[in-house]
Amino acid sequence: MYHILVYDIGEKRVGKMLKLCRQYLNWIQNSVFEGELTEVKLKELMHKAKIIMKLEEDSIIIFTSSQEKWLDKQVIGKEKNGLSNIL
Repeated sequence: MYHILVYDIGEKRVGKMLKLCRQYLNWIQNSVFEGELTEVKLKELMHKAKIIMKLEEDSIIIFTSSQEKWLDKQVIGKEKNGLSNIL
């Protein structure tokens, strides 16, 4: 599945969350990540994220699509971390 993850995390925990999310997804903008994850990898990411988070203060929102091709994406201005199909 293709996922877009957005988080709003307290300043003291944001560095840890950034590092964690970059292990699983592509960083595209401050607090925004995208990419393909299996259900198991998504559950693993969420388990680790909940350890970092303060659930009464922080939040994560995940948008899910069966495939990236079903999303239209427009970037206006400089793309923070452009993805390339070149290996």
